[in-house]
Amino acid sequence: MNERMGRNIEIKARIADLQRVLTKAADIADEGPFELHQDDTFFRCEIGRLKLRVLSESSGELIFYQRSDQPGPKESSYSIYATSSPQMLRDVLASAYGQVGSVRKHRTLFLAGRTRVHLDRVEGLGDFLELEVVLREGETVEAGVREAHSLMEQLGVRPDQFVARAYIDLLIASD
Repeated sequence: MNERMGRNIEIKARIADLQRVLTKAADIADEGPFELHQDDTFFRCEIGRLKLRVLSESSGELIFYQRSDQPGPKESSYSIYATSSPQMLRDVLASAYGQVGSVRKHRTLFLAGRTRVHLDRVEGLGDFLELEVVLREGETVEAGVREAHSLMEQLGVRPDQFVARAYIDLLIASD
């Protein structure tokens, strides 16, 4: 199947010591680390966010997601469509909708149970930790929030480090 949809609880935090958090993430992870280089192009979108993630010349993902801009854990619903022609799709979307900007990052991914732990080095912004607790169908938001808080505590991340906005918004605000 080329498309997947889902819900998760996301939490993002700015981190000062990437290596310290990476070591802790490795200790709690079931799988990883996986090293990824991602180039995300964002397009104008009336509701939510629409981005094309280029992973390589022949691999990409068109991702539409909706979530609130608030610090701490928040629900996100998303749809992902895989493509083998990311450059062509980027050109079509840029022509149709207009490009908002791009985010380039090096991501170290760990899997801890059902949670994706991302350690991101974002060009122009610095180092971040993102958690995505994947919710099961019918599962409450509260269950995912509890899990996100527990993982943040295990990783040594405090609430005053939480970031409310998407990387693209932070980059635009810094210009």
